[in-house]
Amino acid sequence: MSEKFRCFGDTPLYASYHDDEWGRPVHDDRKLFEMLILEGAQAGLSWITVLKKRESYRKAFDGFDPQKVALYNEAKVEELMANEGIIRNRLKINAAIINARLFLEVQKKYGSFDKFLWAYVDNKPLLGNPKKFEDYQASTPLSDQISKDLKKMGFKFVGSTIIYAFMQAVGMVNDHLVDCFVYKELTNAKTE
Repeated sequence: MSEKFRCFGDTPLYASYHDDEWGRPVHDDRKLFEMLILEGAQAGLSWITVLKKRESYRKAFDGFDPQKVALYNEAKVEELMANEGIIRNRLKINAAIINARLFLEVQKKYGSFDKFLWAYVDNKPLLGNPKKFEDYQASTPLSDQISKDLKKMGFKFVGSTIIYAFMQAVGMVNDHLVDCFVYKELTNAKTE
């Protein structure tokens, strides 16, 4: 019996992330906040680097509770800068705090970050249909727009490429390769 074809995932950690999370629609605000912060932390690095540090991030950032992160002060920033379990980049740490405060503002204005975000795709995942790795895009006109809107609100580390990776991660777009078993699961679930 042959193994399931997957887009990526050459280690157990990466395969688990691919199989169980990447591209599956996320509507939980705390999980959306986590992925927004982690995608921003990835800037200039590989995703596997961030994935290996995710548990440390969860501990260091109070389970990605935006209400707690929004209250972080300079002493907490220094504590985070000394934490070897996370990516110790002051700009990224400060961006997480700024983004937490803005995340709460979006929740207050729209009822949830989920409602705000998923309205961009009419609450239905877009279908990417990539047949090979070369078909993947780094950004799209929609990620450009979301990035522009978030930057206008003051969010940091939300460039179009980061936002497109975020959209892929939280299932706003199904960008699994068409031969991938997850692509098939998600498209079958959508039509049932």
